[in-house]
Amino acid sequence: MKKLIAGAALLTAIATPVLAAEFYIVQDSSTKKCTIVDKRPTVTTTTVVGGDKVYTTREEASTAMKTVKVCQ
Repeated sequence: MKKLIAGAALLTAIATPVLAAEFYIVQDSSTKKCTIVDKRPTVTTTTVVGGDKVYTTREEASTAMKTVKVCQ
């Protein structure tokens, strides 16, 4: 029983960071270049594009960035 609980705790510890992944499409206000970041920007020189949309994978954000008009 202790092994089962320890295994479940280990699995939860490993899976939690993956489930909490957040990606944002941001645009630099001076260069107008869009990039994907894994943390919400705190500086005023970048703006989150797409109405503060949060993506769970980098691939999802990359696909969405291709459809955002200001990033093309």
